[in-house]
Amino acid sequence: MAFLRPEAVSLLHRWREAIVAAAIVASGLWILSWGGLFFAVLGGAVVLIGAGMGLLAVRRVRFARGAGAPGVVEVIEGQIGYFGPRHGGYVALAELSELSLVAYRGERAWRLSQPDGTILFIPIAAKGAEALFDAFAGLPGLDTHALIAALDGPEIAARIIWRRHRPRQLR
Repeated sequence: MAFLRPEAVSLLHRWREAIVAAAIVASGLWILSWGGLFFAVLGGAVVLIGAGMGLLAVRRVRFARGAGAPGVVEVIEGQIGYFGPRHGGYVALAELSELSLVAYRGERAWRLSQPDGTILFIPIAAKGAEALFDAFAGLPGLDTHALIAALDGPEIAARIIWRRHRPRQLR
């Protein structure tokens, strides 16, 4: 017999990182209450670390869209893989040239493009797609706030989130 309903367990599991961050902030505030310069500095550092972790945790929760779409996403050592019923493939993060949010086959999907013409579409609600947040956050110059805003915004045909700027080569 379970103490909590399955919906409550699912909600707690989804917000687990944010809950841990809130506990860290609370611990820092408790250390601050001890008084003295040493404990003030230590408590302030713990509060800042917890607040930073909390910000990232909330962004990750807002990024995750559940697992309602077909297919599985895999992120391993700088490479994103998608295995779907109709298509799939791999894209290396180091080779990525553009990241877009598009409408693809009636659902919203990430469009990952490489300079050689390789394009990979990943539904935003595919199983394991929450791992893409950390992968995308490592792209140079990507604004994670803009990434979340694009997901929360209205559905449009295509929205470019990030594009790699490569210096022009002189001939």
